Amino acid sequence: MQNMIKTAICRKELLKRYAFLFLGLFVNALGVSFITKAGLGTSPITSIPYTLSLGFTPTVGIFTFLFNILLLLIQLVLLRKRFNPADFLQIPVIVIFSLFIDLTMSILSFMQPSAYIFKIIALIIGCFILGFGVFMEMVANVVMLPGEATVRAISSVSHTDFGKNKIIFDTTMTIVAAVMAIIMFHSIQGVREGTIIAAVLVGATAKFCKKNFSSMECILK
Repeated sequence: MQNMIKTAICRKELLKRYAFLFLGLFVNALGVSFITKAGLGTSPITSIPYTLSLGFTPTVGIFTFLFNILLLLIQLVLLRKRFNPADFLQIPVIVIFSLFIDLTMSILSFMQPSAYIFKIIALIIGCFILGFGVFMEMVANVVMLPGEATVRAISSVSHTDFGKNKIIFDTTMTIVAAVMAIIMFHSIQGVREGTIIAAVLVGATAKFCKKNFSSMECILK
């Protein structure tokens, strides 16, 4: 009887965590869309899908889905037998996140800041939203988005620091997006000063939230 009660409590906690992750994915996507709509570039992890969406018909959400599936395949190659089958749960998370990106881009379709100051304000608001979304993903502690999971895989295989690898990973994504834009449009599009600001401010916001709002995890227990 006692074991049944413990199992029921564990299931209830897991359900709460997945519900919190679901909400976090929406906040995450809203932050990405807010940053993108600011018109000063987008977040490093979204830079490749967004650049592709500028040159082809599929939406940012569809390219986000395809790009994240590629990242999942990279994890499989890197980890091989060490790949945890539970990490295939990234696939439904990718689907939901990609749908949320297209949904929030549609919701924010009215957003067309013209003055540079308003672009900066929108960018900063988006960074705060995305940083809080990343924090929610951390608090849920069930499934990582492929961007972070791929960095984790690289760190595991190379036995190097996650934080440093995250910086290298984001920088690489930004450079690749810039090169793709030059090839497609003969100019840099989708990657601007906002991309660099987002790379710094989103992480700082997530760290701030983790330090000051860690008590939020109590609601999931």
